[in-house]
Amino acid sequence: MPLTDDTIEAISLTLKLAICTTLVLLVIATPVAWWLARSASRWRAPVSALVTLPLVLPPTVLGFYLLVALGPHGPVGTLTQSLGLGVWSFTFTGLLIGSVVSSLPFAVQPMQYAFESLGARPLEVAATLRASPLDAFFTVALPQSWAGILTAFILTLAHTIGEFGVVLMIGGNIPGQTSVVSTQIYGHVEALEYTSAHWLAAGMLLFSFLVLLMLAALRRRQGRLLP
Repeated sequence: MPLTDDTIEAISLTLKLAICTTLVLLVIATPVAWWLARSASRWRAPVSALVTLPLVLPPTVLGFYLLVALGPHGPVGTLTQSLGLGVWSFTFTGLLIGSVVSSLPFAVQPMQYAFESLGARPLEVAATLRASPLDAFFTVALPQSWAGILTAFILTLAHTIGEFGVVLMIGGNIPGQTSVVSTQIYGHVEALEYTSAHWLAAGMLLFSFLVLLMLAALRRRQGRLLP
């Protein structure tokens, strides 16, 4: 099937959204995962539950509350309007915020598990060499947790590309503005354009299969590198 302009725009927007979401989440999720892995605070359980919530919450529910918050009468929407930034619902910025929230556990959990499996010994050795906690984090913790960080990168990218409920609720399906591959498939099905839907759905199926192969290969490699 030849690619139409709308399909090319949807694929381009999907990749842009996935890359931006992944980069933002690597910055946000890394300190959160480190804190969850190392902290003994009483707030650890509530924060962990909050981070994990998008895994169990229906995407339409999450998208609905984000839509309300970002809308013209919501707290975020009221603030952005007062700052002259307009309303972020049904815009790429709104899609990005929704994707960051919905993909948060896919970024945090792999890194948290990697940091927990690291143990305290490498950091204690670094401390005896007079490395500050920040130095130890960047020179010891991050390099030794590379597999978890890479897993977080792959999962976040893949989940964002495949996300449907949240992006449909908060962005709609506006061609050239908020229409991504998953919502375009939905639009094709609604219009009974099953051939176009089949081509896009098959591409998503192949992509998801390749992601799972990459994760399996990463786990095998990590297992060989472990002492």
